[in-house]
Amino acid sequence: MEHVEDIKNARFEARIAEPVLELLRQAATLQGRSLSDFVVSSAREAAEEAIARQEVIQLSLADQQRFAAGLTKPKAVAKPLKEAAKRHRNLVEPS
Repeated sequence: MEHVEDIKNARFEARIAEPVLELLRQAATLQGRSLSDFVVSSAREAAEEAIARQEVIQLSLADQQRFAAGLTKPKAVAKPLKEAAKRHRNLVEPS
């Protein structure tokens, strides 16, 4: 993790409608924070949530049950796959 003194600041500008700016100012004031701090903190939280949502695999209940069944009650390995694995072992680790 970076130390605070190692972090470089970058500038970010955005054009927003006056009503949105006023809304942001009001929210920042209510939290006792500067507008910049409020906007950066809120944007960071939103970005982290967006990334987290993409990193989590969401399955329907039926898909969850099929996945769990595949782990707890796996089907037998098909004969061609067993034969391919045996050929591979013979090529990679000849006896």
